[in-house]
Amino acid sequence: MASGNDDMQQCEGVRLDLWLWAARFYKTRALAKQAIETGKVEVDGQRAKPARTLRGGEALRVARGEEMFEVAVQGLSDTRGPASVAQALYAESDASRARREAERASRAAARAGYRAPEHKPDKRARRLIRALGDIDAS
Repeated sequence: MASGNDDMQQCEGVRLDLWLWAARFYKTRALAKQAIETGKVEVDGQRAKPARTLRGGEALRVARGEEMFEVAVQGLSDTRGPASVAQALYAESDASRARREAERASRAAARAGYRAPEHKPDKRARRLIRALGDIDAS
């Protein structure tokens, strides 16, 4: 009887690292495990272990690179499928999506601005700068 109960628990949940891999948050299970161990993944506001059983309806915070995802688990899967199937496994909150888009836009704006040169101009570059200055004066 105890073995039947164990089978039921396995059907109800999936390992956290396996789910993160199947939902395509990380490219490999090893990367998912490392992220969990370094505190980049929280389940219902608490740090978790890679072998933690994940169930439907739980809230996750996943930090991946510079992005932070706040998602609710919609489905469970232990196999990695196409992106369309993986996106059906979770629902990202609107606030999380808006915050990620704003942060992405601010990073793009920071990259698009003026960048100071890495070193002083050499003799040829100084001559070109002087020549351009003469064009503006005339």
